[in-house]
Amino acid sequence: MNMQATLKELGDFSMEALCAAMLANHRDTIKVQKPHVAVAKLARIVDTILKLSNRQGFHATSLREISAVSGVSMGGLYAYFDSKDTLLLMILGQVSQTTTRVLEAAPQELRADPVAHLRWLVASHIALTEAMLPWFVFAYMEAKSFPPEGRRAAVASEEATEAVFTAVLEEGAKAGCFRITDPDFAAALIKPLLQDWYVKRAKWRRRGISAEIYAERVQSFIERALGMSEAVTTASC
Repeated sequence: MNMQATLKELGDFSMEALCAAMLANHRDTIKVQKPHVAVAKLARIVDTILKLSNRQGFHATSLREISAVSGVSMGGLYAYFDSKDTLLLMILGQVSQTTTRVLEAAPQELRADPVAHLRWLVASHIALTEAMLPWFVFAYMEAKSFPPEGRRAAVASEEATEAVFTAVLEEGAKAGCFRITDPDFAAALIKPLLQDWYVKRAKWRRRGISAEIYAERVQSFIERALGMSEAVTTASC
C-alpha cells in the first residue's frame, strides 16, 4: 500500500483544511467574519491545545495558557468558543466527522467486493490516523476526563466506525468470504487493532514497523481471524 497515494485520494488533512471545515460547522457561533482570518487563528488555537494537551493534559491547560502560547488574546479566544469544553467538543466533532466521511467514501467499484472493501477500510483508517495523529491521540488520551457530552460524542464516534466495518463484514459473511456468525462483535475487535497504531505508535516505530507495513499485517491478521483463506480475493469466494 502506498500511504502517500492513499492520503491524496482521501483528501486534505492539513491543520488549515481541518480548521476550515471546523469553521464551516460552527459558522453560527464563531464571531470572526473574515474566513481567512478565522481559519488562521483557529489553526493556531487548535495546534496549541493539541500540543499542550499532549504534554500536560487538556484539563490541566488553562485558557490563559492557550492564549499565551497561541498568541491569540483572551478576547480573541472567546470569539471562537465560550469555554474549554466547547473547544473540546469542536475538536472531537471534527475527528468524528472526518473519520465518517472518509470511511463512507470507498470507491464504488470496491463496494461489491467485501474483501477489497475491508482492505480499503483498514488501509484508509490507518492512513487517516497517520495524517491526523495529534487529533486522534488527543481524542483517545483525553477520553477519560471528558464531560458527559464529550463522552457521549466519543462513544457515538466509535460506534459509527464500528458500524461501517460491521456492514462490510455482514456482506462478506453472506457472500461466504468470511466465516463469522457475529459481524458486530468482529467489528468491535477490529477497532482496537486500528487504534493501536496511533496509541502505541512509538512501540511500532521502535520495531521498524511503518504505517504501510502495519496496515498490511493488520489486514492479514484480520483475514485469518475471519477464516479467510489466502486464495479468497474477491466476493465470488
